[in-house]
Amino acid sequence: MSSQHTIVVGAGIVGAASAIWLRRAGHDVTLIDKGEPGMGASYGNGCILASCSVVPVTAPGLVKKGPKYLADPNFPLFMRWGYFPKLLPWLVTYLSHANDSDTRRISKGLTTIVGDSLEQHQALTAGTGAAKWVRESEYNFVYKNRAAFEADAYTWALRREAGFVPELIEGRAVQEKEPILAPDINFMAVNKNHGFILNPGNYVKDLVKLLGEMGGKFVRAEVKDFDLSGGRISAVDTDQGRFSCDQAVLAAGVWSKPLMQKLGFKVPLEAERGYHVTYKSPNLTPNNPMMLASGKFVATATDQGLRCAGVVEFGGLSDIPSRPPLNLLRKKVREIFPEMTADSEEEWLGFRPAPSDSLPLIGEIGTTGVFAAFGHHHIGLTGGPKTGRMVADLITKTQTNNNMSPYEPKRFAKGG
Repeated sequence: MSSQHTIVVGAGIVGAASAIWLRRAGHDVTLIDKGEPGMGASYGNGCILASCSVVPVTAPGLVKKGPKYLADPNFPLFMRWGYFPKLLPWLVTYLSHANDSDTRRISKGLTTIVGDSLEQHQALTAGTGAAKWVRESEYNFVYKNRAAFEADAYTWALRREAGFVPELIEGRAVQEKEPILAPDINFMAVNKNHGFILNPGNYVKDLVKLLGEMGGKFVRAEVKDFDLSGGRISAVDTDQGRFSCDQAVLAAGVWSKPLMQKLGFKVPLEAERGYHVTYKSPNLTPNNPMMLASGKFVATATDQGLRCAGVVEFGGLSDIPSRPPLNLLRKKVREIFPEMTADSEEEWLGFRPAPSDSLPLIGEIGTTGVFAAFGHHHIGLTGGPKTGRMVADLITKTQTNNNMSPYEPKRFAKGG
């Protein structure tokens, strides 16, 4: 196997994990990215290893609720209306999955990728310098009251089916557990056996450093095309020259879409604009990462400060942030953490790769020798190591019990 050379395109968590597992299997590996490792969506997430995040946004009822959400300035869903005509075909397909049958099918696919996230991150980093970033914790969902929790009954039923049964606490016990919360927050669903990453950007950088220590290479270059002249990949063309290979892994997040077009496939994937605000040197932080249901954001104490991440905006790949999503996020933070103050704040905008059916693309693209590993929407950090292991197993022909059919990269060519 040592004669096999695999190029991995994209130095986020998925690409880094794929490269490490392939190197461990004996492949020569070159990891290529046009930017610095870990500085895309892998940098700007909520830091949580959210194993219980097994339910897609497109749950039953979304079609009716969606317009109401968009019209509500206090709901964390935004649209850049100038982009709407371009978004519409994707959106119609996306919303078509907002039914019970599709939601259950998608949930099963997500559970395979994220259900054992903490263990997968620990296996990826065991005995290495990157292990220090992986922390065990609870992941707790915070609600105003029991009624608000019960309004999420459908989602929690699916989580229970996937094996995630929360401990419920109510009343003053909520503030005893998390003093940072406002006094009118009266309900919490506690999920054990989760985790978080103390600094996702540095984590991915250390994974790429680990790859180098193992004999792999990182090259900063922009991939332009693939040489499939013999029916299978033989080289990757970049702005820094041509790199020969036996296989390639496409793990470039939202930037994978134009590269898939080079391979002859049109993928219905949109950029979901995600935001976070990091509160530097805060006087209060949560004891465990939490999802604040009323504001639809997550809050995690990192080594950079309190990171509050959430808010969904559709509007393409413009790197100019919109003020309304950030203003709403700050407003919700003030409401839920009224006593929290910070020395300064740092904003971030990035792009989450959102396929129209909420499932990533993982697997060989036909018989090209190019393997897809992108489209993780909100679960990239959580599911990156498992995805990397899946891809490495496919390339090395290692037998596993994973059902790979939900992630078939060519499923959209079949009208899926």
